[in-house]
Amino acid sequence: MAQVYRGGRTYPAGYAARLTPYEVRTREFAAHRRGVDPVEVREFQARVADELGMLNETVRLLSRENDRLGRALRDWQTMHAQECRPPHEQHPNSGHW
Repeated sequence: MAQVYRGGRTYPAGYAARLTPYEVRTREFAAHRRGVDPVEVREFQARVADELGMLNETVRLLSRENDRLGRALRDWQTMHAQECRPPHEQHPNSGHW
């Protein structure tokens, strides 16, 4: 598979390379005759970079929580499987009804 490079790191094809807050803050734009106010651009870049940083942290925390819940579910399934009696040990009339 092709690799996409960003910031010295590679990402597998099919996954968008993550834009880092640093890249947003330090992005330079070419000057044009009737360009935009550079102060406004820098303020906007700072806001976007801050929000991007918060979103990346949220994704990291949710990923950790997802891993923790997956481990807890596997542990519960293992415990439940060990406590259940095998079907051959159950009496045919031992159901709820």
